[in-house]
Amino acid sequence: MSAESTRINLLDLDENGLRAFFVSIGEKPFRAQQVLKWMYHHQLDDFQAMTDLSLDLRQRLQLLAEVRAPEVLREQKSQDGTIKWLLGLPGGNAVETVFIPEPGRGTLCVSSQVGCALNCRFCSTATQGFSRNLTTAEIIGQVWLAAKMLGHERNGRRAITNVVMMGMGEPLLNYESVLPALRLMRDDLGFGLASKRVTVSTAGMVPGIRQLREDVDVALAVSLHAPEDRLRTELVPLNRKYPIDVLMQACREYVSDRRKRSVTFEYTLMQGVNDHPEHARMLAKLLRTVPSKLNLIPFNPFPGTGYRCSTSRRIAAFQEIVMSGGLIATVRKTRGEDIDAACGQLVGRVQDRTRRSARLKAAMTGVSE
Repeated sequence: MSAESTRINLLDLDENGLRAFFVSIGEKPFRAQQVLKWMYHHQLDDFQAMTDLSLDLRQRLQLLAEVRAPEVLREQKSQDGTIKWLLGLPGGNAVETVFIPEPGRGTLCVSSQVGCALNCRFCSTATQGFSRNLTTAEIIGQVWLAAKMLGHERNGRRAITNVVMMGMGEPLLNYESVLPALRLMRDDLGFGLASKRVTVSTAGMVPGIRQLREDVDVALAVSLHAPEDRLRTELVPLNRKYPIDVLMQACREYVSDRRKRSVTFEYTLMQGVNDHPEHARMLAKLLRTVPSKLNLIPFNPFPGTGYRCSTSRRIAAFQEIVMSGGLIATVRKTRGEDIDAACGQLVGRVQDRTRRSARLKAAMTGVSE
């Protein structure tokens, strides 16, 4: 085994983990604070440049540890300014990460798994199959790498103001690795993002929603896509295990924590499938039971799909009905479509498709495998 393969990747550790690491090598716990600042405030991966550490400690870290983010295999830039990175992982897999710049904000869309096992019918990622969960280092490493490439906080400019766990995979099926990454996004010694600026999107993993409420203060987005069980089960098979009434109860519990003011429900509009006026009326009635906002998403096509995007006229009519029912509803502007970086279009590179059934079974029985 090579020396490099035995070194611990410090991106895998949140503050508590890093404090424990320094204690384990005979150092004071406060060294974690110093190293976190170098790693996340300055995106440094060279221990020799961490000048407030002793020379002896820097040399020991060189032998024992590393700061290693995923490798950029390809960068694509959209006409609208969106950037998509294909990031290589050990074993030949790759995931995609997307940066969406807007006036006054920059949103990074982060992946949590290589592929996805949930098999949602309208999602391009689902067609790729499933290989494995990402490690904490591979998750927070996407943010670290994007921050480094974008010049995050250089000259006082914060390039990344929001992080959304809406890339490849179901975050709450990789909870053990996602949680430390969320803490690093929120921690002042990490990226220092406010709770409302870090969003976890789930297809409806009810045990994970309940655990998330207890563990970290972040925003929650739920991929709903249908207002009743028959249609939602067709579009989102996970609904068989956690039907809409169970999911809504978990969402009500989530916002009962006074720090968490509302849930964002995501609803992808597909022509003739879930965009009828009756669907809009049912949706308005359903979501009145939960403090919430509704994000209407025009379906983004991908090769082999049988779905079509609803017309702009139909989307506007749908929005009008739900808003007249008392909801706050916005239509998401499609970004990065020319580089397949829009919602539901991320595919990456998934080497192993043999574990979908096992992963789906795990999804039906608990938070993680």
